[in-house]
Amino acid sequence: MTTFVDRVELHVAAGNGGHGVASVMREKFKPLGGPDGGNGGRGGDVILVVDQAVTTLLEYHHHPHRKATNGAPGAGDNRSGKNGQDLVLPVPDGTVVLDGNGEVLADLVGQGTTFIAGQGGRGGLGNAALASARRKAPGFALLGEPGEARDIVLELKTVADVALVGYPSAGKSSLISVLSAAKPKIADYPFTTLVPNLGVVTAGSTVYTIADVPGLIPGASQGKGLGLEFLRHVERCEVLVHVLDTATLESDRDPVSDLDTIEEELAQYGGLDNRPRVVVLNKIDVPDGKDLADMIRPDLEERGYRVFEVSAVAHMGLKELSYALADIVAKARAAKPVQEATRIVIRPKAVDDAGFTVTAEGENFFRVRGEKPERWIRQTDFNNDEAVGYLADRLNRLGVEDALRKAGAHAGDGIAIGAEDNAVVFDWEPMMAAGAEMLGRRGEDHRLEAPRPATQRRRDRDAARDEADEEYDGFRPF
Repeated sequence: MTTFVDRVELHVAAGNGGHGVASVMREKFKPLGGPDGGNGGRGGDVILVVDQAVTTLLEYHHHPHRKATNGAPGAGDNRSGKNGQDLVLPVPDGTVVLDGNGEVLADLVGQGTTFIAGQGGRGGLGNAALASARRKAPGFALLGEPGEARDIVLELKTVADVALVGYPSAGKSSLISVLSAAKPKIADYPFTTLVPNLGVVTAGSTVYTIADVPGLIPGASQGKGLGLEFLRHVERCEVLVHVLDTATLESDRDPVSDLDTIEEELAQYGGLDNRPRVVVLNKIDVPDGKDLADMIRPDLEERGYRVFEVSAVAHMGLKELSYALADIVAKARAAKPVQEATRIVIRPKAVDDAGFTVTAEGENFFRVRGEKPERWIRQTDFNNDEAVGYLADRLNRLGVEDALRKAGAHAGDGIAIGAEDNAVVFDWEPMMAAGAEMLGRRGEDHRLEAPRPATQRRRDRDAARDEADEEYDGFRPF
């Protein structure tokens, strides 16, 4: 059964925004109360947050589809819909978020670091929010926007200061078990370690983490053995420790050739050339192992490696190794630049940025792209003529009509607003620029106008009586 997963494909869907509602107040003694439709609630976000208590992506391997809740629709009496609940997904420290094309979206390091993987949709406005002096009683409301849905890839890169690398059964698990409190599985057969093990080491005033990376073999960078799956776990380390077996029983292997093979695999994987290296000659408690270590040590030191002879079983040479690694880690931390306070970069839009573009596509066909036009399209109920007229007014005020004319569009040409896979297409009629006027004084109701003064009401009554007298030549039946 799978117990450790460090790469998963996750399908996230944020919540949809709730629809606004078109409603008119209906209360006793208030027959003309006006519009009171509430707004729809916001859809919930999908949020990734680093939790150091989580060490694997196993949960998302079994359940890769995650969706936040939708916002509730508005209601009458100016009641707004309830916002959707955010879906918070805990991930291990060191999780990298990528899109479907392999582009890095976020690198989540540090407890509490968050990333919004899916943005919830906005709630639609109710007719109370759409009312104005010109449109006193709108008979429509805006629809809620759909939440963002996309596929992302989560990759776990272990956050450790020191990484132990080497052939299977070189003694890495034994070494991490005596340097720290970690208790990895230890046996005398290859690939005992199937998952990276982490341990915390204290050497003087320095505390650092050490990772036991599963055994590498020739061809690991091309996918042989387990190496390709776990090489990413050494990318964040400050120092690489080659653990070499000086008591190997395999006739075709020796510590120096093992070191060359692992270095070649690391070079082919890439990105690790600047990491300092330390060589550990393990199993010197075996007589033949001690002799071999003494023989090859001068050659390794000539190459520039710091060499330590240790025995994880007999606890020999461990203190010197622990303090040496602590010194390297401390110097690496000190060399890192001090993290400055987060700066907010404001990039104002260009003065000539209209917020949309009009592109001619073929003969007699144009496409409009832009955040506002595409959002307005999603918010429009095309079964409501008044809502369509309101959309026409918004597009006209934004300048879309003028831009289409300048681009060479004529009446009857095809116009698409939005991306190719999700666009609204219609035949353009320039008169749509006056969409509101075409419907008359849309949304207005003379009964909702302010009461007239008593003198004006008397004048109107007298004028109506005079008109009636003229029509009947002075004769009015009682």
